[in-house]
Amino acid sequence: MKLSKKQRQPMLKEKIEENPFVTDDALAVAFNVSVQTIRLDRLELNIPEVRARIKHVAKQQYDTVKALPIEEVIGEVIDLELDHHAISLLDIRDEHVFSRTGIARGHHLFAQANSLAVAIIDDELALTAQADVSFKSQVNVGERVVAKAKVTEIHENRTLVEVYSYVEQKLVFRGKFSMFRDGVSEEEETNV
Repeated sequence: MKLSKKQRQPMLKEKIEENPFVTDDALAVAFNVSVQTIRLDRLELNIPEVRARIKHVAKQQYDTVKALPIEEVIGEVIDLELDHHAISLLDIRDEHVFSRTGIARGHHLFAQANSLAVAIIDDELALTAQADVSFKSQVNVGERVVAKAKVTEIHENRTLVEVYSYVEQKLVFRGKFSMFRDGVSEEEETNV
């Protein structure tokens, strides 16, 4: 059953407040309307597009990346607590896939996970020393990959980071990264 504009717009606003990362395509499916209708509703409600919402939320929520410039992280970092956890989003577009099949090239999934493992390190220099990765399922053009990184161990000059990547709730990639770090954090220095 289609909702009237008056009924739909408050529900649309609520849905975006619950999940600021929801795309116009997903909203169009949820409300059984065209993407253009969703865009018009958003404009009337003064709700920015998903990229602007992601950047706004990210600026409010995460620490500053130290080991590399934020623009070098593959995907959009939406949450980051150095030496603890991080989350990034990567929308798979035509340039990320094999032209014949529309399936994402594995190196893009690896790059998203690996750059997130670097970004999570609370140090000026972080390099991948070793990686154990597994591709669990194909990812197709138009899908959004959510990579979640978690620091599992911190040693003198190594940090172990696990990254799990999902499309919707389905695991598509797993990586365990041993990251070399150049120095010791301020907190570790005070404990010495």
